Amino acid sequence: MDIDKFIEKLADQFDDTEPELFTPDLLFHDLEEWSSLSALSIIAFVRTEYGKKITALDIRACQTVRDLFEMVESK
Repeated sequence: MDIDKFIEKLADQFDDTEPELFTPDLLFHDLEEWSSLSALSIIAFVRTEYGKKITALDIRACQTVRDLFEMVESK
């Protein structure tokens, strides 16, 4: 997996946040548009793009985009 591609595809899950704000160190839970629907969108994105199953608890345990990437990569 490539973190840059992951970030690009993750940014696509957010409608109101500029893609260039997405970096490995972004605290994605702090985004204004972050919600439980965002978490569901990420779960679906990971399953569709990477064929991996993650849960809302997995996402909650992550702080940064890098944390999320590493968690998905380890599944």
